[in-house]
Amino acid sequence: MPGLPGRRSVLGAIAVLPLTGALGACSGSEGSRRSRGTGRATRITFWSALRGSQEVVDAFNRTHDRIQVDFQQIPAGGQGGYAKLSNAARASNAPDVATIEYPQVPGFAIDGVARDLTDLIDSTAGGLREKLLPQALSLTTFENRVFSVPLDVEPMVMHYRQDLFAEYGLEVPRTWAEYEETARVVRRRAPDRRLVIFPTDGGTQFAAYAWQAGAQWFDTSRGAWNVSLADAPTREVAAYWQRLADQDLVFMNPSEGRQHDAQIGQGQVLTRLSGAWDAGAQMNARPGQKGQWRIAPLPQWDDGQRPAVGTHGGSTFAVTKDSRNPEAAMEFIAWQVSHPDALRARLSSGTSSQYPAAPGLVEVGREAFDRSYYGGQDIYRLFEQEAGKIRDGWTWGPRMTATQEVMQDGFARASGGQGSIIDAVRAAEDGTMPDLKALGLTTTRNST
Repeated sequence: MPGLPGRRSVLGAIAVLPLTGALGACSGSEGSRRSRGTGRATRITFWSALRGSQEVVDAFNRTHDRIQVDFQQIPAGGQGGYAKLSNAARASNAPDVATIEYPQVPGFAIDGVARDLTDLIDSTAGGLREKLLPQALSLTTFENRVFSVPLDVEPMVMHYRQDLFAEYGLEVPRTWAEYEETARVVRRRAPDRRLVIFPTDGGTQFAAYAWQAGAQWFDTSRGAWNVSLADAPTREVAAYWQRLADQDLVFMNPSEGRQHDAQIGQGQVLTRLSGAWDAGAQMNARPGQKGQWRIAPLPQWDDGQRPAVGTHGGSTFAVTKDSRNPEAAMEFIAWQVSHPDALRARLSSGTSSQYPAAPGLVEVGREAFDRSYYGGQDIYRLFEQEAGKIRDGWTWGPRMTATQEVMQDGFARASGGQGSIIDAVRAAEDGTMPDLKALGLTTTRNST
């Protein structure tokens, strides 16, 4: 990326990887290309932990005769998949295409694992950039350079137990002030139940609350990584949840494990605040609660005058530095994220409510989704509305896995009365700065 001011300060010593040619068409079997001079199909490798990936690869291979994909299922990021990818890249043996969640994209870009795709994405036939929701693509773009391609983007929404809301005479809260009052009513009328869980392992959920409120934990303006985890909007969000926790209006425990499963399964919790994908996860995990749940917009801070949400979840596809066939890899990615047959193949593996980063695929998701679980509600209409509210400008940090681990350790301590939510956030900021400096990045720190 020569010529970009501040490149070394913001993105470190990223390798500039030459492309081997212009990218051809990216849809249909005619768009593929053969290995030079051999007449054989170009083979690329693809690693992913996403369900349905094998079905996608099979569908691609059936319809593309000049590119063929070899697929390997790997563990989810937190279970070793990212370590496997990093180790493979160190050994110069990374796959052509890898799945990376949004918070990890900056780190893999800075480490030189994820290739700069700007020229490739702009060369795709049919205009791939124009097919993607701008808010999604902006999350994988740094200094106007694209480092991975979004598959889905998951606006935060409120899943709620319609039957229990009716039983206790509750209205769906539109603002966070109303949400707090609803939590008080639930505590009074159903002492063994709570409105929600504050997940002590939910660093990305807390980030989404702060994102919605106007926080800017990281930005790359002025040629540096500017860090401000404990900015004013985040302090407001932390104070809000601390108040609810102190007054015993919420459960405070991990969202992974038996305790959480029992809380949801036994109706002890009336709402779940999470990404659009969680609707399908709920259906798969608890078929017996069919008809009891509905989905509503996430409460707003200012009565909806400037509606905004953050995201929770979502995956992207990167072409790695080791790919010898980046154009073929990009062709496969473009097909995965924008072709209706790719989404149909993925959905054939089981129920999913992922919200596509390509709005043109929303109807495919809508048609495949069984609305009866949510009482006939057209949840994709709601997701479409909420996706348009994703606040622009959010940037994930270069070492979000480590940042989140420190934050979540603090949340766990706060649940036991040791420290507070904002203490956990400040500790995460303290722990982040040495990591950034170790990467050789120019940094500033702006929290108060």
